[in-house]
Amino acid sequence: MDYKLILVFVEDEKADRVLDAARSAGATGATVIPNAVGQGKARQFGLFGLEVLSPRQILLMLVEQPRASAVLDAVCKAGGLDESVDTGIVLELDVSRAVGLTEHIKELLKEHPLK
Repeated sequence: MDYKLILVFVEDEKADRVLDAARSAGATGATVIPNAVGQGKARQFGLFGLEVLSPRQILLMLVEQPRASAVLDAVCKAGGLDESVDTGIVLELDVSRAVGLTEHIKELLKEHPLK
């Protein structure tokens, strides 16, 4: 089976909604990296000259290739992710090899057979 790694960089308050949508679209789960911060093109400073960094979460989902497009579309819709500035970023990468997913995939296929 071929897999895709979907990485989602999203604001904290959108993470649960994005994860629920991904599961509904066929993702078996995700690894969540909380409290990630980043900088855009220009640094932003707030009160007392302190830099303002919006906390984000990074969601990593390993998805079977036939389900990847549906999961990515669901994630974008749920998180309001598009080409606008500051909405978040979604990446899809090819995975050349994955180990440890056989039982997860069997359970998923029982619940959501591939069409």
